[in-house]
Amino acid sequence: MLEQLYNRYEQLQDEMVAIRRDLHMNPELSHHEERTPAFVAEYLRGLGIDVRTGVGSRGVVGTLKGGKPGRTIALRADFDALPIQDEKDVPYKSTVPGVMHACGHDLHTATLLGVAKVLSEVRDDIPGTVVFIHQHAEEITPGGAAAMIEDGCLDGVDTIIGAHVMSHEPVGGVYTVEGYSSSAQDDFEITIYGKGGHAASPHTTVDPLVTGSQLVVNLQQIISRRVNPMHSAVLTIGSFQSGETTNVIPDKAVLKGTVRTYAPEARDLIEEAMERLTRTTCEGNGAGYEFKYVRDCPSIYNDPDATARVAKVAASIFGEDRVHEGEPMSGSEDFAYYTQHVKGTYFTAGGGNPEIGAEYPHHHPKFDVDERSMQYIGKTFIGTVFDFLEETEKTAEPGAAVNA
Repeated sequence: MLEQLYNRYEQLQDEMVAIRRDLHMNPELSHHEERTPAFVAEYLRGLGIDVRTGVGSRGVVGTLKGGKPGRTIALRADFDALPIQDEKDVPYKSTVPGVMHACGHDLHTATLLGVAKVLSEVRDDIPGTVVFIHQHAEEITPGGAAAMIEDGCLDGVDTIIGAHVMSHEPVGGVYTVEGYSSSAQDDFEITIYGKGGHAASPHTTVDPLVTGSQLVVNLQQIISRRVNPMHSAVLTIGSFQSGETTNVIPDKAVLKGTVRTYAPEARDLIEEAMERLTRTTCEGNGAGYEFKYVRDCPSIYNDPDATARVAKVAASIFGEDRVHEGEPMSGSEDFAYYTQHVKGTYFTAGGGNPEIGAEYPHHHPKFDVDERSMQYIGKTFIGTVFDFLEETEKTAEPGAAVNA
């Protein structure tokens, strides 16, 4: 039956391309999505799938109950766009000034709708339940994942699978990562309070610029001397603002930056060490300070068993030479919130193709991807649904409650 489902999914390629391009032409920013969730909900209802709208504010959740009892697997796609002007020369260029799908979320949405259509046509043969999570506001903090979880999108879900198209990998490949696969994202702002004065009389001042410069250097020692070398981490000062003229020592300096980690213990260590170094550096110079540290997305943790399942399924569909062990992303992804609640995994699929201009990085004004990548994500979703649910069916004891 699976081969028939894969063939059916191939037949939907033109329809999914049309959906993707329509979404691409009509992008909506995070927390401002209206047309997109309305379209998603209408499409799912047309398939006879139970739909909840307004989940966590603007999310959409579709629930497809199979003809046989069993466990529940969730599939997730995101649908928000970015505040970037579309500079591509294509017929489906964004029609909204200053807004475009520069990360592939339009493709993710079209892909999952195609999967929903295929599975809805064989619902009687599904031994369990499939939940389609269409998430708003992935690109911003606070994002949509945490809000949708709080609103119950994972209620009763046993495992969750997500995917992302990647323009830097050639179309035709599937990539999996076991364990931590995206960086946690934290942002910080440090305000140093000194005592301003005349530049010719520095002895009468407490110079926040000098103190801030020392702190920039001191903070770099955290990564090189405090963090376990096996735990990758980045601490970057992205902004250092102080003073306005040549002959005045200012009374304040502000440092802003970001921290990226994978292991939770490294995340905790860095925050604590940053606050301590800020305190001691400022105290040593007679300056005051204010330390703000905001934790955003945690790191995605890909369950080993779920990851192995996806890799096995993808290899059975496309061949082992098309399935690769990927590298953790240095960026963050709020799919991580889902994997804090249920076991799951997040894989990627290549979407790069220089021949059609799909060679620019994500969040670039000319970003695009090869739409054939939908086949690699969608078929892997379909195969994983049945592999997970049928395994549960086969291993259940006769007469046992499979949802126990």
